[in-house]
Amino acid sequence: MNVQVVTDPTGDVLWISPALPGRTHDLTAARTHRIIRICERQGVPILADRAYQGAGPWVTTGLKRPPGGELTLTQRTVNRALVAAPAPVERGMARLKSWQIFRRSRISPNRMTVTPKPSSPWRGNAENTH
Repeated sequence: MNVQVVTDPTGDVLWISPALPGRTHDLTAARTHRIIRICERQGVPILADRAYQGAGPWVTTGLKRPPGGELTLTQRTVNRALVAAPAPVERGMARLKSWQIFRRSRISPNRMTVTPKPSSPWRGNAENTH
């Protein structure tokens, strides 16, 4: 199951997407749910892992080593900074994964993602852009 989660910089969960099949690539899921487009329209920068490379200029990801080459010192420094930055977001994800409803649920993932709907202004804006 692929569920996209939007958090604020402190790790508080703002929005949880409906579930997609687990074989869905993260970037495809983000595009399906229009996360990148919505954040761009709202002026919210996106910090993401390398699975989101190629998502566009609004999304900041780590840099991959070029084939047969090495990253420069500056590029390695940027990657280290990006690895440290999402720590609060990862704590938010860990908190989400600890919820009993997700660990013990025996219902369809599609039905399960309807259950937790954190209220936030971001979520309301997301629904209005579809």
